[in-house]
Order: sequence, then structure tokens, then C-alpha cells
Amino acid sequence: MGILPDHWIRKMATEHGMIEPFVEHLSRENVISYGVSSYGYDARVADEFKIFTNVDSATVDPKAFSDKGFVDRKTDVCIIPPNSFALARTVEYFRIPRDTLVICVGKSTYARCGIIVNVTPLEPEWEGHVTLEFSNTTPLPAKIYANEGACQFLFLKADSSCEVSYGDRKGKYMKQTGVTLPRIESLTVAK
Repeated sequence: MGILPDHWIRKMATEHGMIEPFVEHLSRENVISYGVSSYGYDARVADEFKIFTNVDSATVDPKAFSDKGFVDRKTDVCIIPPNSFALARTVEYFRIPRDTLVICVGKSTYARCGIIVNVTPLEPEWEGHVTLEFSNTTPLPAKIYANEGACQFLFLKADSSCEVSYGDRKGKYMKQTGVTLPRIESLTVAK
């Protein structure tokens, strides 16, 4: 499995719609950089945020998730409270090829400020806006800038295509748009 270069990313984005909208160069003047880089794509964070709050004494339960623990904000600059957490999404919509796995890493500009960005891998044939998880690990409020770089996606090409892709199994986060909260699939058992 090898990491894929800028020209492959550019071709897949422009000819096959792998990333939309796509920025063909690395934009970095007066912004946190975004666009295609040597071996990755720096995605932007959109202006939609869900910030954790404990106003309603909510409990975080991944099996019965309630949005009562969030405050929704549509803003150019999101302020995450100290030692807190926010969800957002990428500006870009991704369509992952069947023979490719995508791993996300945080941008050093945010990491050096104590802001951690987490994203689980984008599996073969997954598509949608990527939900971004921002953790402010500092004792100070932290700013996230909408429409600027948030994280870098690295594209890994497999030696062969998988037998069952995310699309084949109709994954629960397929074609998500907006900031998507945790979901648990309920399976019905035939009697």
C-alpha cells in the first residue's frame, strides 16, 4: 500500500469528482493553509459548529446520543471553551475510490495551540462531508477559523480492491451532509 501524490489527487478530484469543491494549489496567504499538497489534501472546516455544553446536564451516551449537550453555531470563528469539544464538517464533499483508504491528521498550526482534530479513516467507496472532531486541550478558549484549513487527508492505495466496501455494506454514515452526530444501527432479527 503506497501513499498517493499530488498529481493523482488532482486527477481524481478534477476528472472523477473525488473532492468537491477542489482547490488545485495550496492556499496559505493570511489563512491556515488548505488545498492539495505534495502527498495530501488539506481540507477546510465549514462554518457550522456544534459545541459541547452542559447547560441541560446532558450525559454523553454513544448508544443514545442526544443533541441536548450541544449549542449550534453558524459563524466564521468558533470559540471552543477551555477543555471542551466541538463538532464541525469539511467544506469539501469526498467520494473515496474502491481501492483507496484515507487517513486524516491534524494541522500543526492547530496542534501547536493545543487543538486536536480527530477523524476516523475514510473507507473505500465512502462519500460525504467529513465530520470533524475538535478538542481544545488547553485551559483557555480556542478559536477555529471557518473556511480555512483544519486537517490533512492522506490517500493510501491498496494493492488490490477490497471484497466488501463501505458502499457495499451501506454504512450508516454514507452520503452524510452537514455535521453528523453518532448513530447506532438497530438490527432486526428474523424469527
